[in-house]
Amino acid sequence: MKMFRKASDFFAGFVLGLLTGALVALLFAPRRGEETRALLQEKGIELRERALEKVEELQEKGKKIIEEGKEVAAQRREELLKKLGA
Repeated sequence: MKMFRKASDFFAGFVLGLLTGALVALLFAPRRGEETRALLQEKGIELRERALEKVEELQEKGKKIIEEGKEVAAQRREELLKKLGA
């Protein structure tokens, strides 16, 4: 669980840094307002798609960690039952 928390914190920081950098770059770029708005919209769509991909990756990793945890718990349970039954 701690590992998942660290991954989600990293991802949130990564996205925030990416957004901040993109916004600063766009605001200081020498373009007309219409071009800047179109570019912002395009970059926003790209960022959203990347964020959704990362969310899916994190969900898959989380599911894998949960399954591994269940397997370990089942093994430990069996070991404990054997020790108690012996």
